[in-house]
Amino acid sequence: MRCVLLLRRRSGPPLLLLALLLALCVYLMVGDEPVRSDVCYKVSSLQMLTRRFVCTLEALQRHAQLQLSSQRPPHRRRAVVLTGRHPASDTEVQLYQRVLQQMDYEVHLSRYAETSSFLRSTQGIGGWSLLLCLSTSEQSCLRRISFSHLQRHQTVNLLPGLIEAFSNVGGGLCRFYTHSQLTESSLPMNPHACGSTNQKLQIPLDSFPDSQAPPPALVAMVNVYVLVTSVTPLTSFLHDISVVMTIQHPRGQPVKLRDFLLQHLDPAASHQALRQVKQVISKVLQAAAASTNKKQRTISRCVLCFQLLTFTLLFSSSVTPVVVQVDTQLNVSGLSNDAFDQQITKDLILEDMLHFLLPPLSHLSSHTHLSSEREGSQYGGCTGTLGICLSEDEFLLLLHFQLLMKTSSAFQPLYPSVSSSSSLPRSLSDLSDLLTQIEGFYKLKTNRSCRTDESPSQQPALSSSQDEGLCVDPHLRQIYTDPPLILTPPFHPLVKEYRAEVTFDTMTVRIRPEPVSSACRIHLDEHRGPRMANYPVGLGNSKISILVMDGSHPEPVIMSIYTVHVYRESRPSLPMFGYHVMCSFVQDCGLLVQPGRPCGLQPHSGSQSQRNACSSGHVSGRWVVPCLSCSDNRTCDWREVSWQPDGCYHPIVDHPLLQDCMKDRKLLFIGDSTNRGMMYFLMERVNSTLEDWGKAHDTLVYRNLNRGRTLVSYSYYPQFWLEKKQRPTFRQALQQLLNRSQPLVNSNQTVLVVGGVQWLNTNHLRTVSEVLDSESLSNILVVVKSLGMGFHLPVDGIRSLSLTEIQDLYRENDDIITTAKHHGYEVIDTFSITMGRYKEFLQGRCACHFHEVEKFWSTKPSSDRTSTANTTRTERTLHTLGSQSTLPDTEQDAGSQAPTYRVRGPVNQVYSEILLSRLCPSTRN
Repeated sequence: MRCVLLLRRRSGPPLLLLALLLALCVYLMVGDEPVRSDVCYKVSSLQMLTRRFVCTLEALQRHAQLQLSSQRPPHRRRAVVLTGRHPASDTEVQLYQRVLQQMDYEVHLSRYAETSSFLRSTQGIGGWSLLLCLSTSEQSCLRRISFSHLQRHQTVNLLPGLIEAFSNVGGGLCRFYTHSQLTESSLPMNPHACGSTNQKLQIPLDSFPDSQAPPPALVAMVNVYVLVTSVTPLTSFLHDISVVMTIQHPRGQPVKLRDFLLQHLDPAASHQALRQVKQVISKVLQAAAASTNKKQRTISRCVLCFQLLTFTLLFSSSVTPVVVQVDTQLNVSGLSNDAFDQQITKDLILEDMLHFLLPPLSHLSSHTHLSSEREGSQYGGCTGTLGICLSEDEFLLLLHFQLLMKTSSAFQPLYPSVSSSSSLPRSLSDLSDLLTQIEGFYKLKTNRSCRTDESPSQQPALSSSQDEGLCVDPHLRQIYTDPPLILTPPFHPLVKEYRAEVTFDTMTVRIRPEPVSSACRIHLDEHRGPRMANYPVGLGNSKISILVMDGSHPEPVIMSIYTVHVYRESRPSLPMFGYHVMCSFVQDCGLLVQPGRPCGLQPHSGSQSQRNACSSGHVSGRWVVPCLSCSDNRTCDWREVSWQPDGCYHPIVDHPLLQDCMKDRKLLFIGDSTNRGMMYFLMERVNSTLEDWGKAHDTLVYRNLNRGRTLVSYSYYPQFWLEKKQRPTFRQALQQLLNRSQPLVNSNQTVLVVGGVQWLNTNHLRTVSEVLDSESLSNILVVVKSLGMGFHLPVDGIRSLSLTEIQDLYRENDDIITTAKHHGYEVIDTFSITMGRYKEFLQGRCACHFHEVEKFWSTKPSSDRTSTANTTRTERTLHTLGSQSTLPDTEQDAGSQAPTYRVRGPVNQVYSEILLSRLCPSTRN
């Protein structure tokens, strides 16, 4: 009689375990022979025996879970994550926190094992279940953790024996080669494949049959990711994602290994190549495992420990690869990092690993329960030439392997594997044979269950074919940003709104959200927005909307919306409490618009006394700020920075004079949003409040400003969102603005303010002169707002100017000023004013807005306010010039409160006040 003794204690086992094992023995008995006192069964058919054995294990697990469910809920598991040099904002650290918390772990972060409170107890044993050592903390873990004293339920993401086997003896020589009789021809592996991974691997030219063009054979460098869950016996799994580098694509691309092989080989050859990949890696792992000495095997008791390895394979016109590098860490450096491919691929593999390895608490508890853990228990031998005796550690490993085989995952069995074995075992002679048979059972089992009470109707109703292409899970898996943002609250797929802060020097954030389901489409900000984008981050608050959409419908449907609010800090400022010096600057050293002039802070010796009012709005000048030292801009009080023209000053027009100056005047603005910002600033200054505002892209007419004594009109130009053939010309837009503002007086009582950020050129000024002459308005006051800084950041979807183009723009700005003066027009030189403070832009993708309008609620009764909301806007053109009109936000509270607005932005305030000083000089004709 051939017997397998599973568990036999010299001391009596608990009653539950004894009953379960007795049931196992009775269930597996074949024939009419009496039941022995030993737990055993007779082998009549290996396949039938394997099925009965596996099904009985499942039955025991279900029974144990039922027993545990009736007991008191178990304590919450603790996980310790040692981050090393990884910052808390690193997405890998955030991934571990999020996934483990979802799996009901209590997560504790520490940098190193020596500084972790949970690892300070004797020999590193504490009240933790899982220890994850990130790459930069690995050596700390190996020094601190005593693997021989770990408890059976404790898991570490390191296998010291494997790390030792693949360590670098010198020159990249793998250590396990020195502890064995291996020669270079013994394994399909480069013996010098271990050590530093900083070397850049390239496909050797001799991979090709000749020096001509690459043949149609398989030539590539492929990174594959192997998860080893045990060294003795060896158990390992292969992830289906690989990183492939070819001559055509030297920067790696993430692709499923099976798909890559099918792209280059016919089905039969690709199947053979995949089989060869598994066999090659298995041979190397077996050699490494065999090299671990017996002492190391006995001192290591971490039954559930694991190691994630990176194997780099070289295909040289053959379906059989050669291992050219082994990394004991997850390595995705072959990928281009421009599109977050490295971090996304790495996180995907790590998340798959956690879900694959860490069973639900009920399963883990049932394993511990079944193994009947008791310190100091001894196990006897068993009779029979083919008998096998399983210790508690082996039994726990067996149970865990069986659970992994039942788990649906991107990790597929690598070793042991029936398909990769040279011969099938004819009996269960040892634990490796038993593991092989279990792998084969789950691999060959299709739509079968050990439970007879399960029917197809009890399976999930929605199959993969039914939900293919449907966004059935409209959630994000992660939000990737560069630089990494610390989101508050920490990212979770079910949380839809987040906040983050960035420093003043962070002007752009690149963002790429990843959905849980590949069937879901991601668009940023709008239905047709990009999946990934570079966002300019203005001072203060910016908002990024992430739309998760189902694209299976004719018209894409928004399934969910995530919002990230990014707050960018102001320039670091040091308040002045005592001694300080005055410093000035014309341009920032980060953007040398005028290469021949100094940049950054310079000592300022100018005096503010005995100066006259400026005679024009384009007098050259500089920014002046008090500092402790002009060599360090962090010592300045940036709240006190001011624009100082050379040799004169721009007087501030007080409110009574401004209202009197604006009496019976009509102000016409034509231009883009930067011109519109000056208009709203003027309206707020005249009325002391702004009670109507909108991001208008059409024509506006305000007839009752300044208690009905002032008219303000505005026309947006250019309407860039329209096709070129449909866009109104500048002449047409100006003509329409004049018509909508009639009647007009041919004197400086009529003011035309024209300009924008960068579209204006000298031809537009000639057009202004021609139109005004034709309309008999040649004597009106024309103010030209010159060009300004913007479009200087690499933002996706809009044009971006190089430094050379910005320098060209500065010279073009000089031409505009010269031409304007030739026509007798006033000029506000906004380019010189914005040039030195280009980093201080506010919201807007162009990075050209130096103003924003904020809403607040007035507490005054409506009768006490000078209202513009209901009476000022009497006309509005919603046609002719375009269809993208943005209606103003005129929502009103149900009570007596009504929204009012405030134009903010110190740079916009400077050139807007200059505009007012030119409109209302102290002596005006």
